[in-house]
Amino acid sequence: MEFLKISSKSSPASVAGAIAGMVKDGVPVNMQCVGAGAVNQAIKAIAIARGFLIPTGFDISCAPVFSDILINGESRTAIRLSVYVHHLTAAGIEPAARAAGPEDVKQVG
Repeated sequence: MEFLKISSKSSPASVAGAIAGMVKDGVPVNMQCVGAGAVNQAIKAIAIARGFLIPTGFDISCAPVFSDILINGESRTAIRLSVYVHHLTAAGIEPAARAAGPEDVKQVG
């Protein structure tokens, strides 16, 4: 599996364009981040890509997972983000892919 490798210096707008292009082409999108700054840029890119994609009938979400990787012979912990594509219909998001809305929030305490 190939990953878009995101760094703290990655441009969120450029990464968002890459994500949107891959989604439109039907290519799986997986990202790899090492460090808080890289994760921050990746999440910003996903938010921007959603803005590009929703008008075209697609929405995206992501799922993070920790992964131990080797960089220059050193073991590091990366966060890998798998991007999931949801097709939008005239009635909204497909039922199985619907995001939680305010009606789904329960008061605790």
